[in-house]
Amino acid sequence: MQAKPGRKAGLTVLAVSAALATSAAQAQISDGAVRIGLLTDMSGAFSQFSGQGSVVAAQMAIDDCLASECKGLKIELLTADHQNKTDIALAKAREWADINKVDVYADMVNSAVALAMSNLAVQKGKAALFAGGPVRISSEECQPDYTVQWMWDTYSQTAAAIKGLAKPGQGWYFITVDYAYGNAAVAEARKQLEAIGARTVGESKHPLNSSDMSSQVIAALQSKADVVAFANSGADAANAIKTASEFKLSAKKLQAAFFPTIYEIKGIGLEQAKGLRFPESFYWDIDDGTRRFSKRFMERYKKGPPSLTHAGVYSSVYHYLKAVAATRSDDARTVIKKMHQLPIQDDVVRNPKLRPDGRMVHDYYYFRVKTPQESKGDWDLYALERTLPGDEVFLPVAQSQCRVFKNPSN
Repeated sequence: MQAKPGRKAGLTVLAVSAALATSAAQAQISDGAVRIGLLTDMSGAFSQFSGQGSVVAAQMAIDDCLASECKGLKIELLTADHQNKTDIALAKAREWADINKVDVYADMVNSAVALAMSNLAVQKGKAALFAGGPVRISSEECQPDYTVQWMWDTYSQTAAAIKGLAKPGQGWYFITVDYAYGNAAVAEARKQLEAIGARTVGESKHPLNSSDMSSQVIAALQSKADVVAFANSGADAANAIKTASEFKLSAKKLQAAFFPTIYEIKGIGLEQAKGLRFPESFYWDIDDGTRRFSKRFMERYKKGPPSLTHAGVYSSVYHYLKAVAATRSDDARTVIKKMHQLPIQDDVVRNPKLRPDGRMVHDYYYFRVKTPQESKGDWDLYALERTLPGDEVFLPVAQSQCRVFKNPSN
């Protein structure tokens, strides 16, 4: 049956309007596409809790936004392995900015890489979404017009670890990775221990990617410490915890860790890691939201549930894309400003807020590793001991060195 003339004209007008709307939606998007450059560790010490899982998380954020707020936008994801080398990360980031027209950098696991990328993002006029890293990124070296810091930082991990376990009069011994993250974490831990009347009784350092931790663990055993804390991460944390179990450290000392992840604990095994206490900014089994997000993640990533980095990449990229959709712009300053204005809503974080310094503050958690008898499944590894409000664990505004708190007009 032939359509009536009026009906056909109406359909034509609607089609033209839809096309114009799509065109307008991308009018302020440079080159017609939003490009995300994800720099991560694909093969080194941090690859299990970042790496390919971060790629999956970023793509999930893109897909979720395209299905709702970002309809009509073209979004591209570029990925690279920085190999935990600052020069490689900076070279790739410059190439992406100059040739591929990347609009935003994401993940950037590894503290040295993160610090370097914070400066480069400003130089290139790009947004940067840090899934974690040194507190300096949102304090003395803050770039609030260009950068945000999600999930954790060296201050919050340390503060949560101390608040969860430390008591007046305790002696603490640190086994520390000798690079930016470890040194910053222990420096902050010393201050917080002193503030509550505890003390540091010693420290052993090791280089990044150490396979032999025996000398450090023996030194800790021989110390007068009440608590031995592992100020390292990734494969280094796993090696330290395994070695401590072999030397039966837990029979004589309490054990705390600043930054183990679910993949390290799984690899170590509950029998060796049981009783270890530590803070975490995300765990897959906290509530219905985290379980829902984790189920979707595991359908794509067959190796296991999301780590805190994977969760942080998803949450930060999704919030960035919502801001792009709201402003119809990929200009870094415009989008970051809108990120501060929009509420943060997803299945990853609880009670979140984005402070003027770029620090995203949210609930933290303090856990104990379960015994094999307590665990009810392959990834049922943690027992929640405390929920810590974000304002208790992130760097207080009064202590921040970010210029926005010293001169709000800047």
